[in-house]
Amino acid sequence: MTSVKAEGVALVTGASRGLGRATALELASRGFEVVATMRRPESGEDLREEAARRGGRLRCLRLDVEDPASIQIPSGLRVLVNNAGIEGENLPVEHAPVAEWRRIFETNVFGLIEVTRRAIPELRASGGGVICNITSCSTLVPMPFFAVYRASKAAVSALGESLRSELAAYGIRIVEIMPGAIETDMLAASSHLPEAARFDEYRPQAEKVREGRAASAGLTTPAETAARAIADAILSGEAPLRNACDPMGEGLLTAWRATSDEEMMQSMLAAFTPAMGNESESDGS
Repeated sequence: MTSVKAEGVALVTGASRGLGRATALELASRGFEVVATMRRPESGEDLREEAARRGGRLRCLRLDVEDPASIQIPSGLRVLVNNAGIEGENLPVEHAPVAEWRRIFETNVFGLIEVTRRAIPELRASGGGVICNITSCSTLVPMPFFAVYRASKAAVSALGESLRSELAAYGIRIVEIMPGAIETDMLAASSHLPEAARFDEYRPQAEKVREGRAASAGLTTPAETAARAIADAILSGEAPLRNACDPMGEGLLTAWRATSDEEMMQSMLAAFTPAMGNESESDGS
């Protein structure tokens, strides 16, 4: 596969902060004309000035992936970065209302699909390019209480596989980025005790999840560092479908590639399953 030249337009969704903001700035510094989109463009007022200081070109536009009328795909598109996404409460599946599933999927899946399906004709007209989907390395880990979020990201991962086969003939590559612990507001907001602790039967497991997250607090990666890895994957024709952008994601992705699904699952279950006593002993003992 040939590398993508850093020219033409790159559109980044969810670019007002965090990884989306850092990726928009990085792509601008590499030579793309970046369209940084967000629900409230005023929240990214300093983005254009920051890009200019780095010698790049960037403009901010309103795009809400849940509002089809706001989705305008610029001509000359060479790169689409589907970064916009949300999290919700970390609840057990039995207590997560269907309305919460619909809310998360509306942004993380259906909104992403609407942007992508509109972008494909522009990418094809430009002679090809890259669709970069930001998912999560949590899809490789049996994280309790994250089923809604993980399922939404897994859906995007499956979408990318099909897009890869559908669009290869048009010179459109699909790149999936699976971040781990990136220093963003979203990560900071998720460091609390999972809401599953409200339910007595799940509280011990929720405490164990919080302990595990606290233990990995020192393993975070700055968004700017992760953005450089994302830009490298976009520009490299040798990048595989799935890529990491930080050491945590790289470690999990490497283990996933080297281990069977069941082996990896079993090796991690103990980390999330608290000891429950001897309730399973038979009546005749």
